[in-house]
Formats: sequence, C-alpha cells, structure tokens
Amino acid sequence: MLKKMNKTTKSNLITYGIVIVAFAVMQTLISTGSISSLLEGLMVPLCIYIILAVSLNLVVGILGELSLGHAGFMCVGAFTSAFFSKCMRDVITIAPLRFILALLIGMAVAAVFGIIIGIPVLRLRGDYLAIVTLAFGEIIKNLVNVLFIGKDSSGFHFSTKDVMDLNMEADGTVLVNGPQGITGTPKDSTFLIGVILILITLFIVINMVNSRDGRAIMAIRDNRIAAESVGINVTKYKLMAFTVSAALAGAAGVLYAHNLSTLTANTNNFGYNMSINILVFVVLGGIGSIRGSMIAAVILTLLPELLRGLSDYRMLIYAIVLILMMLFNWSPKAIEWREKYLSFGKKKKEAVK
Repeated sequence: MLKKMNKTTKSNLITYGIVIVAFAVMQTLISTGSISSLLEGLMVPLCIYIILAVSLNLVVGILGELSLGHAGFMCVGAFTSAFFSKCMRDVITIAPLRFILALLIGMAVAAVFGIIIGIPVLRLRGDYLAIVTLAFGEIIKNLVNVLFIGKDSSGFHFSTKDVMDLNMEADGTVLVNGPQGITGTPKDSTFLIGVILILITLFIVINMVNSRDGRAIMAIRDNRIAAESVGINVTKYKLMAFTVSAALAGAAGVLYAHNLSTLTANTNNFGYNMSINILVFVVLGGIGSIRGSMIAAVILTLLPELLRGLSDYRMLIYAIVLILMMLFNWSPKAIEWREKYLSFGKKKKEAVK
C-alpha cells in the first residue's frame, strides 16, 4: 500500500511539475521576446481551456456521464463575476482582492447552478443527459442575451425588453446591456493567475479522485447496480462530482471574463460549439486521463497558431495530428505499447512477482 501511495504521489507531483516547468519556459520566452504577440495572447485562453478540460473530465471520465453543458456553467461564472467586478470597481480598488472575491462568487454561483441542474438531470443517462445539459447551456446563453440591468441612485433596475425599459434616472449606468453584454470589466486575468488556477484545479480534482469519495464515484461509473448494493449513495456522489465540475467551469469563466474588456454571450464563447470543443479535449487526451486532457488542450490550442505560416497545409497538418492523437489513445496496438513501455512502475512490480 505504501509503494502504491508513493507511486500515486509521484505521478501527481509530475503533473504539477509539468505545469510549473511549462509556465517557467513560456514566461522566459515571453520576457525575452522569443514568441509572437499572438502566441503570447493565447496563454490565458490556454489556461482557461485546460481548466475546462480537466473539470469536464471529472464528469465524463471519472463519473462516466456525458455532459454537454459545461459552457453554460462557464457562462454563469463569467457573467456573475464580471457583474460583481464592474459594480465593485470603484469600491474595492485593490485589484487582487477584487479578483479573488469575483472568483469565489463566480465559482459559488456556478456550483449552485450545478446543484439545481444536477438534482433532476443526473437521474438521466447517456444521450438523454447529454441533450438536457446541452439545452441548459443554450438556455443560459439566451437568458443572458435578453437581460438588461442598470443602476442609479435609487438602486438596481432589471428588464428583459430593452435599455429604455429600465426607467433609470439620467445619471444611471447600464451594467448588463443584453446582447452587447458587459463593458468595462477590469482586465485582471494574467498568465500567472491562470497557471495558479490550473494548479488549484488539479489539486482539487486529483485529491478528489484519490479520496474515498473518488473511489465511490468510479465505482458508480464501473457498475451502478453493484455500487448501490454495497451502500454507496449514487445520487450524492454523482451530484458531488457534477457540482465540483460546475464550480471549476465557473472559475474558468471568471478567468475568461477578466481577460476581456467586453463580455458577450455569443455562440462562439458560450454556445454548444464551446461545449463540444471542451469534450474534444477530453476525448483526444484520453477519457479519465487528467494529464492527457491538459496535453490535448495545449496541442489543439497552440497548433493552429504555430502552423499559421503554413497557410496551404495548416488544416491538413492539424487534421493529421487529431487522427494521430485519437489512434494513440484508442488503438489497441497503441494501448498495448503504452502499457509495455510507459507503465514503468507496473512492469517493475510484475517483474518482482
């Protein structure tokens, strides 16, 4: 048991180390001007995608349920935190403190939505669960697009029609302007903050997976009936995984909202396309593989920019890389090769036996 625990700890430390070393390398390249401004601008979005991929893997890979509503939880966290930051911009002048409070609020509200949606939805399975969670994401996006919020000396005003229907005083301020979203959000997100959030996400997910709760969640994934027969509360643990995943998606939304001066809920940002993209990271990286989700997010985010100079062959190379990643994760021969050459601890244990 001690050897097994040490092996797990070593694997976890390697995962953390990969993130820290990658950050140090990229930060060095940025400070020396060795990479383009476009590639530098992808660092925060890359952190966002990694957080989303790892958090979705908690539901898809560890719990074994197909969810397509991750963009909806991201949207909730983004707009909640952006609304808070804009309202508190002149009240809380210390940017780090304001961002931390916005982060906590965004994660908390996303977690609440995860509980509200999870209680009825997690009774469904397979394609039905995927369809309902996808609908949730679209509903959230459309609700934000018809929401108008303003503030004047008399307080807050709400409307679902237009700005004029807010009936504010002349000195009133529009905080949420329907399809035009929220303008003037403080740009507090940085590459360093993104990496810190990645490490926090990894710490939460890895410790949850290796805990007693994580083993119960994986037991439900492997055999729900057998898990129930030994006294595992299926509803409790499914809701736990779903809520934690939603909260982490909300954290990614907070990072996203504070990386833009104007936040809008359009299809590219919070629509089903975003949910599908996150799922692609999880599938190509290996369902259940936290480290694989990170690697897939990095490759698929940076590759289009790195291949920008090869305009004629850019998409061809991109497609070939996708195919190779899929074969590496799902081909029987590739799986056999990984088990033979990459599972060093397992080989050593078998040799001793």
